[in-house]
Amino acid sequence: MAIKDKIKSVKNFFTKSGKRNLIIACAVLLIGAAVWANWIFFSDDGGFEYTGSNGMAGDLDNSKNPTSGEEETDVTDTSTDSYFSTMQVSRQRSRDEALEVLYAIIDNESASDEVKAEAAAEVALIAESIQQEAYIEVAIASQGYEQCVAVISNETVSVVVQHEGQLSSTQLAQINSVVYDYTGIEPVNITIITKA
Repeated sequence: MAIKDKIKSVKNFFTKSGKRNLIIACAVLLIGAAVWANWIFFSDDGGFEYTGSNGMAGDLDNSKNPTSGEEETDVTDTSTDSYFSTMQVSRQRSRDEALEVLYAIIDNESASDEVKAEAAAEVALIAESIQQEAYIEVAIASQGYEQCVAVISNETVSVVVQHEGQLSSTQLAQINSVVYDYTGIEPVNITIITKA
């Protein structure tokens, strides 16, 4: 009997919600997944060191030529600057695409008030995330890191800082503390990555 009641309640939910509203809600969820996937695929770069790996990542110093021992021209600064700039542009582009769809839902006259309210709430959440990311980046930069990019997505935060080698446990704790102070997100849901 309980299974039949659950099946009946699911059918009632789909009947009450309407197909169009469910499609719009699914589109909002897909946009969130696309932003998350963009972050995952974009951050998969050989120049990273994941600091949570307990020392398993190698040294990322590319300034010396291993075969001759001579110093090469340092191109890591421009590539690092380019990386952080590209990452910020990519983050903004993903957000702009998500906001465009959400505003289209809000402006859609045939969308229900409930779906419009969900889209407006998502817009507000994105705006809050943008503000929190800016605060986190400024606070972490004030701790001596040249560059930092933070991305908040679905109660998780990814932070990339410019740093040679691994971060110490004190540095990790400081970054986790900054993120927690601005977002309330626990350190277990914070990923910290270094980029030399």
